Amino acid sequence: MAGNLFGKIAADTLGISDIGKIISPKDFDKVDGDDYIMHEDGEKIFFVIKSKTDEYVFTNQGLLHVDGTSAISKKRTVVRHEFCYERVSNVTLETAGTIDADVEIKFSFGERSFSIDVDKRQLEELKDLYKTLVEISRMQKSNYRLLEDGTNGLKMANDAISRCHIDGSNISTIAHDLTNFNLDWMEALRKTYNKKDFTEVYEKYINN
Repeated sequence: MAGNLFGKIAADTLGISDIGKIISPKDFDKVDGDDYIMHEDGEKIFFVIKSKTDEYVFTNQGLLHVDGTSAISKKRTVVRHEFCYERVSNVTLETAGTIDADVEIKFSFGERSFSIDVDKRQLEELKDLYKTLVEISRMQKSNYRLLEDGTNGLKMANDAISRCHIDGSNISTIAHDLTNFNLDWMEALRKTYNKKDFTEVYEKYINN
């Protein structure tokens, strides 16, 4: 235990630890992750944490993780997590103790869990990211429930219709109209509650 503690202190002192740094917005275009942002589709970077091996690029549409194998290797794996397909959950922020050099933000994106160490001198900036992720998590949870309620309501309506007597001469037309109605209903629900862009949340909490 003591050996690990002293080793961590030595690594921090020598500058060889993997503690992340929050990148200034003026330098967003210089990070590796910027090359993989869908600028053409309105994707925009709002927050970046960069360590010796990894980059965590938070955008209005999700998270781009540029995963490095080591500080000296140029090999990178780019993994994209998007708000419209995955939910943010379990967001926590761990502040530093007396001798700690870092603070830690943890969260899950879909089935993937992240734990990112950040220079404790940048705690105030990291608090902004924490609040942003918490708010996105809340909105996604609420929207999921509303989407589920809308889907269940549609199912109940279809079940009620299926129990009604329908004239055989009109059954083909009715089936066609009902199918189109169902498709339109589900598309409208997804557009309303399966949110893709959280620009307004970032603008509310970041740099305010």
